[in-house]
Amino acid sequence: MMIRDFQRRFWISLVITLPILVLSPMIQGLLGYEFTLLGNADRYMLFALSSVVFFYGGWPFLTGLVDELKKKQPGMMTLIAVAVTVAWGYSTATTFGVRGSTFFWELATLIDIMLLGHWLEMRSVAGASRSLQKLVELIPKEAHLQKDGETVDVKIEELETGNTVLVRPGEKIPVDGEIVEGESHVNEAMVTGEAKPVHKSGGDRVIGGTINGNGSLTLVVEQVGEEAYLSKVIHMVRDAQAEKSKSQHLADRIAFWLTVIALTVGFGTLAAWLVLGEPFVFALKRMASVMVITCPHALGLAVPLVVAISTSISAKNGLLIRNRTAFENSRKISMLVFDKTGTLTKGNFAVTRFGSVNEKVDDQEVLRLAGALENKSEHPLAMGIMDKIKAENIEVPEAENFNAITGQGIEAEVENRKIRVVGPGYLQERHIEIPEEAIENTQETIVYVMKEDKLVGFVAMSDKIRKESYEAVKILKKNGMKVVMMTGDNEKVAGSVAEELGLDEYFAGIKPDQKLEKVKEFQEKGEFVAMTGDGINDAPALAVADVGIAVGSGTDVAAETADIILVRSNPADIAVLVLFGRETYKKMIQNFVWATGYNVVAIPLAAGVLYSVGILISPALGAVLMSASTLIVTLNAQLLRKKMKHPA
Repeated sequence: MMIRDFQRRFWISLVITLPILVLSPMIQGLLGYEFTLLGNADRYMLFALSSVVFFYGGWPFLTGLVDELKKKQPGMMTLIAVAVTVAWGYSTATTFGVRGSTFFWELATLIDIMLLGHWLEMRSVAGASRSLQKLVELIPKEAHLQKDGETVDVKIEELETGNTVLVRPGEKIPVDGEIVEGESHVNEAMVTGEAKPVHKSGGDRVIGGTINGNGSLTLVVEQVGEEAYLSKVIHMVRDAQAEKSKSQHLADRIAFWLTVIALTVGFGTLAAWLVLGEPFVFALKRMASVMVITCPHALGLAVPLVVAISTSISAKNGLLIRNRTAFENSRKISMLVFDKTGTLTKGNFAVTRFGSVNEKVDDQEVLRLAGALENKSEHPLAMGIMDKIKAENIEVPEAENFNAITGQGIEAEVENRKIRVVGPGYLQERHIEIPEEAIENTQETIVYVMKEDKLVGFVAMSDKIRKESYEAVKILKKNGMKVVMMTGDNEKVAGSVAEELGLDEYFAGIKPDQKLEKVKEFQEKGEFVAMTGDGINDAPALAVADVGIAVGSGTDVAAETADIILVRSNPADIAVLVLFGRETYKKMIQNFVWATGYNVVAIPLAAGVLYSVGILISPALGAVLMSASTLIVTLNAQLLRKKMKHPA
């Protein structure tokens, strides 16, 4: 509504300004023509038209002055209102008898330019924040509720946790939930920034607002309304944009002092020129120019626009900023501490090798027998073996009389044979020699397959390092940061991962509560530490770190101790975050320098210090320059959109 109001006031005021320009004696002299109304009515027509522009076009500034004075925070509205009021008051006085010349045309064009500047500013901020509205629009209004064997369309607000809903091919997923039937590919780009659709099937979780592919899905509702993921994202982005960081508080203080300086210098300029014997209208123009040109308009926009753009871009790329100051401080990070499992590594085991140690049994048979038993298990290692069996297209036989061997493995009957899948401890207890070919890599976890008490083969698995981890570590180190890993895993595995990634340091066997002490140690040595973790086990360390980064899946956004939340468990996103934080701060400083530097140069020129050499800035030109400054700051902030680049 405010944008439309400023737009309407600008166009109406601009139309009224055209006859003001035509009737103004100064414009006529400059363009070499003469035009007067019957009986010298042109001066009264100028007054009438200019008064409309002053009261209608200038109304937002006049009311803004009142608001600022009520809050005891004089700012740009105060400056603009004082400048146009003085201009209108003096010109009105000269129209009805006081000796002097009017500058109604300067008044009208000044208000036009100010309205245009505010309109463009509000459009820029609104445009930067529009991604919030797009997030809201992602959430469907209705869902297909399955109840008593029927499917009924209901409004989203009517759904409750535990309800079952159907999602047809091509539809938006209405709620956060778990798939209980069906499989499909889901486009999650609007949440994670990842363009490639993700395969989803039974047991997988989906996020409301993402787009289903070509399969039908049946979901159990887990989160609706304010608890839904997108709702949390929307609130986070709004809060981050509303939160004032240290940089913005600095901008507010500078704007306040600029206002005080402008009013002081403005009235001082008026007095000085009168003392020097110049006409009152000349002195008044100097004062108006100073006040207009000193408006901290660009300064007021320097930080808020960068904030709006950076939080919106970040949200669309899966980086959720909860603490603005911490995000700005990411430029200071000297050490990045990673958790291993699920961050640098995938967090799920995959088969790296498998083979036979018995010439009567081939490699594929070892995997087939292991799969027969693991098919009954829900252990993470079992899931890795079953994924490999699916990839190899191996048909798994049925296992009977399944039994767990406490702490050592599992056993069952397969095709009338006793089959066991056990760990190395089981073999050592029974003095069964472990073949050398089974042990190759310190990163691997190995299980052994036995058939009728004889060792026939092995399956080696490992929690694979993410391919994005290599590039992320490389980029962070290239930008002058130390990269450290803290993990609860054993020394051999931790050392192997650290060596492969080229980390600066690693700590193995670290419990979650010990991570906090390590972070404090680093800080005492002068490091500015960013800690990454899942936001729950690592909560103490995240809280004490200079920048806490919660890394996890979409539904982990409630990590209250983190300053920044990454939707994906992708270390490359952390490199993006740090570098984008640096670029964001750089844009703020560039805008600060331009906005304040512009005032330092422009104020003396507006006051008339170079009047003796013929250099003067009129109120209208001052308004143009001020708007140009605002436009430069706006465009510079928009360039931030090109800085969000994924390194991996």
